[in-house]
Amino acid sequence: MKASNELSRLSELALRQRKVGLTKLPPVADILRGSLMERYVTCGNPSCKCARGERHGPTWYLSVTLGPGRTTGSIVPEEKVDEVRSGIEDYHKLKDQLEKISDINRELLRRERARPRKPGRKG
Repeated sequence: MKASNELSRLSELALRQRKVGLTKLPPVADILRGSLMERYVTCGNPSCKCARGERHGPTWYLSVTLGPGRTTGSIVPEEKVDEVRSGIEDYHKLKDQLEKISDINRELLRRERARPRKPGRKG
């Protein structure tokens, strides 16, 4: 009986941790997956300053890998860089919190299987 009580108390703690984890999720509507890159480019004009090594930029670029060998991206206007950076950070926070919640749920399942069954019950 003592083991069952302890198991129940541990499960209650895990459920509380899961509830706390849910409150830490960032606003899902603002998440953004990808990498923000700062690029300096040359234009190809032989008389331009970039032909002498002084490149144009920075140009901000959002790159997103869609799958093996498939990448897409777009230029990010300077005034949107902080917003995009924040969206990427929120994506990573969301992913980390979901992993923690999933770990808790797996542990709860494991504990449920470890709980002794009552005699005479099938299942």
